[in-house]
Amino acid sequence: MALLECKNVSLAYEGKTIVSDLSFSVERGDYLCIIGENGSGKTTLMKTLLGLKKPHSGEVIFSDGLSQRSIGYLPQQSTSQRDFPATVKEIVLSGCLGDCGARPFYGAREKQRAAVNMERLGIKDLSSRCYRELSGGQQQRVLLARALCATGQMLLLDEPVAGLDPKVSAEMYALIEDLSKNCKITVVMISHDIEAALKYSTHILHLGEKPLFFGKTSDYITSETAIRFIGKNERRSGENE
Repeated sequence: MALLECKNVSLAYEGKTIVSDLSFSVERGDYLCIIGENGSGKTTLMKTLLGLKKPHSGEVIFSDGLSQRSIGYLPQQSTSQRDFPATVKEIVLSGCLGDCGARPFYGAREKQRAAVNMERLGIKDLSSRCYRELSGGQQQRVLLARALCATGQMLLLDEPVAGLDPKVSAEMYALIEDLSKNCKITVVMISHDIEAALKYSTHILHLGEKPLFFGKTSDYITSETAIRFIGKNERRSGENE
């Protein structure tokens, strides 16, 4: 049974339907990249999966113990969020809030989980540093560690390398790939980086083109949707040079 399944889901933004009758599933261990033009519904879909928005119609089904509360989420950051005055340890620990219940404090189990995830992402030595003092790449590692504290099953990542330079972006992709392959965490990621999406993902969900595409990355590469979309983006890249 799929870990997550969307059945005939329609999404609306400001009263306008932007996605209709969308059906796809995510199995344990998948690395799914969601791609498409701006305004095609990628972020709206992710918010729907998290329960932050309701689908206009259709349903989202979870199984195997997964729920919206047990998904790790790394959203895009705003300028004000990058200037947040808290320590790295405090931010990573906040990913454990869902497990604290009515307790007004973190226990030994949550502190251990935070320490493990900081070690895993190479930021343990930054634990006492103020978040606002970190580089963009370090901040993204902190937020990824926070997301990992919320889950052992699925990560939802919204443009996790946005604003990062190529070297740091490559390091982030390597971290995410390691979490997927070696830690067996299912990854669902929104990306405008088509090259990286094709390189790392096992599956592609393409929103905004007709027909919509969902399937294995190897099948997407040869699809008409991919040929049109990738060609269009290559032309744009040439225009910007």
